Amino acid sequence: MTDFFQRNKKLILHTSFWSVYASLFFYTIGFGKDGEANWGRIMSDGSFHVLSLLGISYLNYFYFLPRLIRDQAVGRYLLTFGPLFVVFSYFFLWGKELILGYYFPGSDWMYSPRFAANVITSAFFATVCVGLLRFVEDYFELEARRKELENQQLTSELQFLKAQINPHFLFNTLNNLYYLAINESSRTPEVIAKLSGMMRYMLYDSNHPLVPLAREIEYIENYLSLERLRLDDRVPITFEVAGEVEGVRIAPLILITFLENAFKHGVSGSAEGDVFITVRLDVEAGSCHYRVTNSKLAAGSKTLNEKSGIGLQNVRRRLELSYPDRYRLHTDETEDRYRVDLQLQLA
Repeated sequence: MTDFFQRNKKLILHTSFWSVYASLFFYTIGFGKDGEANWGRIMSDGSFHVLSLLGISYLNYFYFLPRLIRDQAVGRYLLTFGPLFVVFSYFFLWGKELILGYYFPGSDWMYSPRFAANVITSAFFATVCVGLLRFVEDYFELEARRKELENQQLTSELQFLKAQINPHFLFNTLNNLYYLAINESSRTPEVIAKLSGMMRYMLYDSNHPLVPLAREIEYIENYLSLERLRLDDRVPITFEVAGEVEGVRIAPLILITFLENAFKHGVSGSAEGDVFITVRLDVEAGSCHYRVTNSKLAAGSKTLNEKSGIGLQNVRRRLELSYPDRYRLHTDETEDRYRVDLQLQLA
């Protein structure tokens, strides 16, 4: 039913206007002084009145107003439509006088200036109202096109941001694979298999606006497995998920960026010292709470507060586009750790 109204909203709007106008006019002329309906006058006067106004209104609607809107020439519009409306008013008034003179012989009220003013005013009112409908329709069509263009631009920007993730992730993972190959690790085939699965997810599943949260969690677990292999399990890495994730959907590749930065800024290649990474994901009704906590590198190393390439800038912009006014991102820092706290309203 909603689709029907959307497709036929112009027709419904114009039909409603003329139905109301015709009903009021027929009611006004429907009863004489004796209270009895004069059906001959009602049908002839009413039909002539409404059909005449339909003609002048839609001549203006379909021909003169589009030229006015296109050329933005009010003077030309008044010089062309104004005289036409005057001629129409003369013949419109003359026709009504003929009809009413037939049904009210001997009466002269239909020749009075007051009657003429009422007739011309009704013609002017109908023409202006239908013309205003044209302006209202054009305004909403312009707004719809503007929003459609804006949505297309946002969609293109989102696709561009997600496209930036692929080389960023691939660069990081190839570094992991490089470390294993250099050390001639027997687990290199396992890494390649995991990398293949992750790339398949990135190339196909992540092209959708939303993906199952369970698939995103699987992607994170594979990423953590690669990092554990690279670090030879020398760094305590914990990942906890609480809540029901089945049936929950999320924008793809949002969560992984914070985790990548945790490894980049919190764990060195040698993994020396008191280093750790803790990840927790809590899912409740319609919301997701994601926290990443990691140790800090030694003094002089790059921190999260410094520019770190496209990663964090990318994910902040994607959050603004995918979850406008529905996310809260907070980071804090102490002497020995960083923490990222992200809350998303998924529904």
